[in-house]
Amino acid sequence: MTAIWRNDGQGWKVMAPAGFPDEASLHTLVEEAPELLPLSGEPRIVVLGREVRLGAGIADLVGVEPSGRPVIVEVKLARNDEARRAVVTQVLTYAAVLYGLSPEEFERILEPHLRKREAASIADAVAGADQQGSFDAMAFATQLRESLASGRFRLVLVLDDAPPELIRLVGYLTAVSDHLVIDLVTVAAYEVEGSRLLVPQRVEPERQPVAPTTRPPTPGGAKGWAVEGGAEFMASVPSLPEGQRAEAERLHRWATSLERDGLATLATYHTADGRMTLLVYVTGERAGMVTIWGDGSVSLFKTVFARRAPDSIAAVEASIAPKEIRQGNQVKPATDDFLALIRAAYAEAARPR
Repeated sequence: MTAIWRNDGQGWKVMAPAGFPDEASLHTLVEEAPELLPLSGEPRIVVLGREVRLGAGIADLVGVEPSGRPVIVEVKLARNDEARRAVVTQVLTYAAVLYGLSPEEFERILEPHLRKREAASIADAVAGADQQGSFDAMAFATQLRESLASGRFRLVLVLDDAPPELIRLVGYLTAVSDHLVIDLVTVAAYEVEGSRLLVPQRVEPERQPVAPTTRPPTPGGAKGWAVEGGAEFMASVPSLPEGQRAEAERLHRWATSLERDGLATLATYHTADGRMTLLVYVTGERAGMVTIWGDGSVSLFKTVFARRAPDSIAAVEASIAPKEIRQGNQVKPATDDFLALIRAAYAEAARPR
C-alpha cells in the first residue's frame, strides 16, 4: 500500500489510514463510483445489481462492461477472515453460475435489480450510462452472448488491504487462466482536515500496485476515443447541418465557461460512426452529469447527480419534462434557465465535502 506523508510542523510522518467503519461502506462506495477502480485495460463498468443471488450465494455487485463482458465484484475488509481465501472461492463460484447462461437467462436473474435502476434491460442500462455516445447495441448483444457461453468474465476483488497470500493466489489464477480477467484492488481511506481522501490501487501479483491512469484510448479504435479538451468538438461544428451549428456553438461556450471557472474539465469523444460528443466531467472524476451532442441535446446522468450534486436534483427536475432525471435521458432545447441550473449543480459538485 502506498504511504501518504504529512508534515504537521514537526517533520514528515506517515499517515495511518482511517479505514472503513464496515464492509457496507466500502460496498456502497464501489457501487456508486465504479469508475474509481483502476482496472486492467481501463474499462468502464456499469453496475446492474447489488446483492444479486447467484446459485446458493449472493454476489456483492454484478455488472457488465460496454464491450459485453460480465463483471462480478466482491468487496471485503481485510480483517474479515474471508478476505484471505474464501473470497476467491466465492467469486469463482458466482462465475461458474453464469458460465453457459444465455443473455435472456442472465437478464432474468437481474430483472428486479434492473427495475430498481429504471432500466428495461441490460442493454438499456448500458446505453443509459453511455456518456460518449459509443454504444453499439448489436455488438454488445453478440459479445455478451459469447462471453457467457465461453466463461470470459472480469472478476474484481476490492479490499481495504490485500493479504500476501491473496495476492499470490490471484497471481496464480491470472497466470493459468486465459478466460478470466482478475483485478485485485485496494482502497485506502484517509481523513485530512475534515476531508476524506481515497487512494485506490490495483495490486499486481508481485505486489507492485499500479496507480490509475487517465490516458485516453488510442485513436482509431472501433469503440471510439477521447481527446482532452473541447477544441475538437468545436472544430466539428462547421460539418454539422446548418440548423444545428448555432446551438452546438452555444453549448460549447457554456461548457467552456464551466472549465474556465474550475467547475469542470472537458473532453471530446469521437464515436465509432464519426460523430463527436462533448464530455463535461465533474471536478476530480472522469464522469460527468451531462454530455453535449452536436444536435443541441444534452444527456443527463442520474448516478453522477446523486453522488456529486444531490441538492441540485429537485431544481433540475422541475425544469425538464418528464420531471425526472434518468440515466442518459436527453433534454432539448437546453434553455438558458436549464443551463444555469446545471451550472449550479457543477458548482455544488466542486465544493469540498
